[in-house]
Amino acid sequence: MATTNITIRMDAGLKKQAEELFSDLGMNLTTAFTVFAKQAVREQQIPFAVSRGYNSETLQAIEDARNGIGLSRSFSSVADLMEDLNADD
Repeated sequence: MATTNITIRMDAGLKKQAEELFSDLGMNLTTAFTVFAKQAVREQQIPFAVSRGYNSETLQAIEDARNGIGLSRSFSSVADLMEDLNADD
């Protein structure tokens, strides 16, 4: 199989940490990036979750939803929903 070279730019500290980690796992950076690329191609997606995380407002909304607070309340019937919507607050 023919190989090709790629160039990756990254923070020097991150590179050092990655090299130490991958060395402990018995591989170098080239092998680690090849493993990543093969897995991504196999799954047709990045093989791990990529997100910005949640801010405090979103975390509170998630917690409220879990606890049935605010707009996330559930109702056992349409009549119960309508009663709640028409209730004087």
